[in-house]
Amino acid sequence: MATFLYRMGRTAFQRRWLVALLWTVILGAVAFGAAKAPAASDNGTSFMPGIEAQKAFDLIGERFPGSDANGAGARIVFVAPDGEKVTAAGHRAAIDALVTEAADEPQVASAVSPFTAGAVSKDGSTAYATVNYKVKAADLTDADKAALEKAVDVARASGLTVEVGGTALAEQPAAGGSSEAVGIALAAVVLLITFGSLAAAGLPLLTAVIGVGISMASIMALGSVFGLSLTTGTLATMLGLAVGIDYALFVVSRYREERAGGHGPREATGLAVGTAGSAVVFAGLTVVIALAGLSVVGVPMLTKMGLCAAGAVVVAVLIALTLVPALLGMWPDAVLSRRARKGGGPARPADNGGSRWARFVLRRPLAVLLVCIAGLGALALPATHLEMGMPGAESKPVSSTERRAYDALADGFGAGFNGPLTIVADVRGADDAKAAATEIAQEIGATHGVVSVSPARFNQAGDTALFSAVPATGPNDERTKDLVQTIRAKRPGLERTTGATFEVTGSTAMDIDVAQALQDALVPYLSVIVALALLLLLVVFRSVLVPVKAAFGFLLSVLAALGSVVAVFQWGWGAQLLGVEQTGPIMSLMPIFLVGIVFGLAMDYEVFLVARMREAYVHGDRAPQAVVTGFRHSARVVVAAAVIMIAVFSGFVGADESMIKTIGFGLAVAVLFDAFVVRMALVPAVLALLGDRAWWLPRWLDRLLPHVDVEGAGLTASRELSGAPAGSEPAPQEPARI
Repeated sequence: MATFLYRMGRTAFQRRWLVALLWTVILGAVAFGAAKAPAASDNGTSFMPGIEAQKAFDLIGERFPGSDANGAGARIVFVAPDGEKVTAAGHRAAIDALVTEAADEPQVASAVSPFTAGAVSKDGSTAYATVNYKVKAADLTDADKAALEKAVDVARASGLTVEVGGTALAEQPAAGGSSEAVGIALAAVVLLITFGSLAAAGLPLLTAVIGVGISMASIMALGSVFGLSLTTGTLATMLGLAVGIDYALFVVSRYREERAGGHGPREATGLAVGTAGSAVVFAGLTVVIALAGLSVVGVPMLTKMGLCAAGAVVVAVLIALTLVPALLGMWPDAVLSRRARKGGGPARPADNGGSRWARFVLRRPLAVLLVCIAGLGALALPATHLEMGMPGAESKPVSSTERRAYDALADGFGAGFNGPLTIVADVRGADDAKAAATEIAQEIGATHGVVSVSPARFNQAGDTALFSAVPATGPNDERTKDLVQTIRAKRPGLERTTGATFEVTGSTAMDIDVAQALQDALVPYLSVIVALALLLLLVVFRSVLVPVKAAFGFLLSVLAALGSVVAVFQWGWGAQLLGVEQTGPIMSLMPIFLVGIVFGLAMDYEVFLVARMREAYVHGDRAPQAVVTGFRHSARVVVAAAVIMIAVFSGFVGADESMIKTIGFGLAVAVLFDAFVVRMALVPAVLALLGDRAWWLPRWLDRLLPHVDVEGAGLTASRELSGAPAGSEPAPQEPARI
């Protein structure tokens, strides 16, 4: 592996203009394809096939064609001034005028007045009108939204308080934006401080941006074929940028080190790609495993996001191995520090902050280990109280009209009105379809916790009935979750007595089912990626205990991050400091995202740091000295990479959307814990306690495992056999190990 990559790096250096031209052509080709490709069509693929709420939703679409269930909707809430009622003549006229004006818009499928639908609160203070659109929220034009906003402003002028809930006017999430720009700016500062050279800082940024551009253009070009979108590529953008910077950073850092050791530009490039490039390859593989493993969760959208992000990581690895050495060939001295360009300074620093920290840990490994475990364990405790859900309008800032509409409906109609349950009854097996539907509705209406049940609405064939049940509690209340299970538990008895069956769906039931399904999938997903990564690390480090230690450290950091998320976003500890106005359940996808992404990044740091220790050990250092050597050469770069990651993810904490804020915070603290507590403290402490046993591998297993030579032992041996002096340009002999 090391020799192959060594040759690749030298070839890319020598044929730098050809390599640069090839990547330019690739970027241009995918950009042209993205520009010419038709927009991705939404074929209505189920969010999570197999759960009851999704099956019921699909049944509604099948039995009630043209019901516009997937179209955008707006629930316009009217609140009369204190002491007045919305049924007063003036207020009623203003409401009717708004409904009439909204109904005249070409994209509106229906607009229902509250006085027609009986959507007026008992005290007459609150009412709501429903506007349904023919297209989805993402397809509404600015003109469509402006027309609705204009009608709302006219109604407000009459003295009514008017707020708009639903999806029609809600902010649509978009990939990219200021968060990435802030992350790039912070990364540039960190790189400049780390390298002390504008060129060295700019090269990783340039190659990372090129990689993200290729990845996103490819997603757009293939969007119509595979149902991809910019939203699908959000994770690819985030991770492609982060790992693209990190991988180039490690190659450039090793190149500078080899140049300081007296090697010429071409030889230093080959050695950098042969050694650091090997770590890049296996670090990238661990990230790809974690992302591709998202397919086991069973969510098509999550599978697409994971595979797209995995593709972005592969592109980042290829760029680090080819384009980075090509650019080093164009400007071989530009990435060096000013002192190195002038020929001054020591070839290899004998000591630095990394080695001093390693010696500190080596002197007291047990104390450091216990402090790390105790600290992360304490932070992980809140994770035992994790509640998953899908935060809705109640989690938005009170400054948003969606949140104010949510609160107004809760005040006027009750907390459960914002999360009604939709019941779809399949009455094909009943002798009397209407009687069966009536009995089902009456039984559900008599359930404790149900406030009201609407009259049943039949489809044209008369074999399916649809009605809604309003709970007494809010969508994210634990009692609502219990109510859904209670209603479903009545199904066998009703099926025996009526010959009909029913299913429960709606946004509230969907969120409950998704949360439960994702919670059930978390352990299998974690098991799959940990098992595959353990096998990969076993091959890389040729050790039994090092991979186990890596997995243990990851579990500590990810559980501590989950505990921190629960403490802030569910319990509200320090929530105001982050601008969190409403606490509640953690987004259902958050734990899966956190486990997958952090696992990949954690193994990145593990490979980069421990591979250098393994290299020193293979080349003759004793076990304790190998730890010091690894930290001397890699600690600063690992810290810089982690700070860049934290900066990129922290940019999302300032977002208005609670879900984005939660993801940004969770990823930032997870990288903080993993890089600075686990990899920088727990790892050297464990290796110090294990000593030479850390690198133990049974002989029978050593014979079975392939030899990939990540540490470059074969490369070093071939150069020594050829008698190559420092700075020469030999062609290495074929090593014994591949």
